[in-house]
Amino acid sequence: MTDLFTSEEQTSTFSRLLESNEVLSVQRPASLSLPVASEPGLWTSRGDAEVTLRMGESGITAEPPLTVNQMFSATVERFGDYAALGWKEGEQQKTLTYKQYYQACRSAAKSFLKLGLERYHGVGILGFNSMEWFITDIGAILAGGFAVGIYTTNSPDACLYVADNCKANIIVVENHKQLQKILQVEDKLPHLKAIIQYKDAIKEKRPNLYSWSEFMELGRDEPDAPLDAIISSQKPNQCCTLIYTSGTTGQPKGVMLSHDNLTWTALSTSQHVQVTEASQSQEVVVSYLPLSHIAAQMVDIWVTMKVGGVTHFAQPDALKGSLVNTMKEVRPTVFMGVPRVWEKMQEKMKSIGAKSSTVRRKVAAWAKDVGLARSPFSYHVAKKLVFKKVRNALGLDRCSKCFTGAAPITKDTLEFFLSLNIPLYELFGMSESSGPHTISVPEAFRLTSVGKEIPGCKTKLQSPDEEGNGEICLWGRHVFMGYLNMADKTEEALDAEGWLRSGDLGKHDDGFLFITGRIKELIITAGGENVPPVPIEEAVKEHVPLISNAMLIGDKRKFLSMLLTVKCQVNAETGAPEDELTPEVIELCRKLGSTATRVSDLTGGKDRAVHAAIQEGINRVNEKSTSNAQRIQKWLILDKDFSITGGELGPTMKLKRPVVVKMYKEQIENFYKEVPTPTTPDAPLAPNK
Repeated sequence: MTDLFTSEEQTSTFSRLLESNEVLSVQRPASLSLPVASEPGLWTSRGDAEVTLRMGESGITAEPPLTVNQMFSATVERFGDYAALGWKEGEQQKTLTYKQYYQACRSAAKSFLKLGLERYHGVGILGFNSMEWFITDIGAILAGGFAVGIYTTNSPDACLYVADNCKANIIVVENHKQLQKILQVEDKLPHLKAIIQYKDAIKEKRPNLYSWSEFMELGRDEPDAPLDAIISSQKPNQCCTLIYTSGTTGQPKGVMLSHDNLTWTALSTSQHVQVTEASQSQEVVVSYLPLSHIAAQMVDIWVTMKVGGVTHFAQPDALKGSLVNTMKEVRPTVFMGVPRVWEKMQEKMKSIGAKSSTVRRKVAAWAKDVGLARSPFSYHVAKKLVFKKVRNALGLDRCSKCFTGAAPITKDTLEFFLSLNIPLYELFGMSESSGPHTISVPEAFRLTSVGKEIPGCKTKLQSPDEEGNGEICLWGRHVFMGYLNMADKTEEALDAEGWLRSGDLGKHDDGFLFITGRIKELIITAGGENVPPVPIEEAVKEHVPLISNAMLIGDKRKFLSMLLTVKCQVNAETGAPEDELTPEVIELCRKLGSTATRVSDLTGGKDRAVHAAIQEGINRVNEKSTSNAQRIQKWLILDKDFSITGGELGPTMKLKRPVVVKMYKEQIENFYKEVPTPTTPDAPLAPNK
């Protein structure tokens, strides 16, 4: 790679020499001319460096690059009096217009400068989505620092790693609970100058700890000139945001995103999914997914800003049950959900269905069949009878753009919502591509496909096999600058020509991209067979509807086994899974002749009827397997479902496989203590007890 990209060290040393007057005054022989500093490379691992943008010669790839300030200012000029942010305080609805929002970001930037924020240093943000989160993020960028989201589920040590890695001068926390994490590690953060708490009263005063109002007051009377000088010195090809990968493999990496990464991706995405500009009809978004994740940032902050949309903030307990209340109040026009959110909605609706009257249930089932079959007359009747009610109940009555991404979604869930006339548009991308790379849209939609590239982006499939599956590689102005202070990891992520390697396997069909697996997740059995786990896991969940999570085991093992969890109630306060089964599962159990009401009634093979039904479902999956090595030989129901609080799921509810393997090491080892007898539909194998 070194021949393609310039050595940043040489360039920067030379730049420093050029800036030094004494060097320039030295007499040099006439034959030696001063070398010209070469163009920056496509990537860097230095926070203060620039990169060459992947511009094209025409169309969207040739659009003039913008800084965050330039894009924000253009929106304020066009949509200054439109509502930009909305939130609830008690029962009262509050809003900020774009003019007020921009001024608040400038005030925050002045306050950051007054607190000593240095150029290319981080401002850590540790808290749930809020107006203060957005203002901190953009204020940090305007002041020349890096906006750095920190996952609210992080331990104190994980917070320390991120804050230290980005040399954070300031950390903004939501409340006392998050503050405690930083106070535990602040003595190990030499760059830290101040902490700001944006919700709740500060419990105990201490030096350099500010409430939100105190913080905003700091910069209120500061002159504009110093801030304006910093803003005008910013370039679109410089870093402004760090997204830390969730670290399921090794330490998190700081993904450096430039101004252009954010502003250009917002432009391309908004064109691709045809979000409307506020002057025509204002788009409404609900912000609830972790903002330390690029998907939430791109949708909630940048795309919405690009078109003058309004972002409403959900309550902090959104994922524990209150999200649907916010949805019904706000009635979003665009909604982004991770697969687990859609699955939870599906389970909830099935639970309601399980409790509703026989007639209503039959009408709903008929309407769903009609939804998939799409017979014009019946469809029109069904639309009036059922679809409208369902959309209203979910707060999706105005929503024409429902997206899903960040993890694989089952075909069952996609079909469930499609049957209710709620198509879910899948998207594919990564932090390193500033979020989206492909997105399904109404005019280019295939079930289970992640769609086609957003304008100006390209895909190549590296080393495809005989079925056309290859590693998905990405090119475009959305590709990141590099990992902060990790040149080796950056080189690994990009190929010799600068294409971004996704680590995902995929194939093309008529221009549509289909994700077929993840290279790192591939199970290689002791016999050397490559087994992608996700399709098998999804098939089990489809054939056994009471299963919540399924995780395939078998790397370097003689056969495949599986850990299963059952759909259960979730604690509304903590989000932790409970022992009580969901109404949908209880109804399924009754149909099987089981009286189970708790997860503990089903573990250890205690319930023969349920155990036999699970085995039957697994047998059906095994019958469709491409080889004997892909058959599930043993399985086990775990005592509790996977969750964010339990540590098995990441902040976007993605399965953390290495964590699960460690947590259930003993159960996994038990699978392999004795050689199984092959399972057949006639002689099903008992699960390990």
